[in-house]
Amino acid sequence: MSIFKVASRYAKSLIDLAMENGNLDEVKADMEGVISVLKTSTELQAVLRNPIIKSDRKQGILSSLFDGKIRTEILDFFNIMVRKGRASLIFPTAEEFVREYNVVKGIVDAEVTSASPLSEDHKNELNRLIAEQIGATVLLSNKVDEDLIGGFIVKVGDRQVDASVLGRLRKLERYFQVQGV
Repeated sequence: MSIFKVASRYAKSLIDLAMENGNLDEVKADMEGVISVLKTSTELQAVLRNPIIKSDRKQGILSSLFDGKIRTEILDFFNIMVRKGRASLIFPTAEEFVREYNVVKGIVDAEVTSASPLSEDHKNELNRLIAEQIGATVLLSNKVDEDLIGGFIVKVGDRQVDASVLGRLRKLERYFQVQGV
């Protein structure tokens, strides 16, 4: 079974547990903290992936890092994962938890790539338009790519709208190639 599928199953179990306990938002906030720690510590990720390091040592490391900082149910959940030999999946499970949380809450990630940074007014307006079109709450991020020359590219899920000058030039180039010009 793929890492993604296993991490997804663990994340869904944790989502179910959090919903049962009525603290889904709090667990999500804790999981974002876990992701932040794991992203910045490649050494910790390496320890969790290392099969030579014993489970009790990994549990001790997780406890020293997270005890009192995240909910005990999450730490207990991680300890179960470690005991089952799945410590390497803690990071992907945390990321998958946030993705699943967004699905449950109807939140969609969107990315706009523009030739220069968007102003807050433009980001807010674009966020409003996208949310209106898809009927969901949108978390919009802005990436800058000066190669676009002008305009923007919006990605929402598996959909993409290219309204950039570079995109138009590429379409024009393909048109001329097909026409044999």
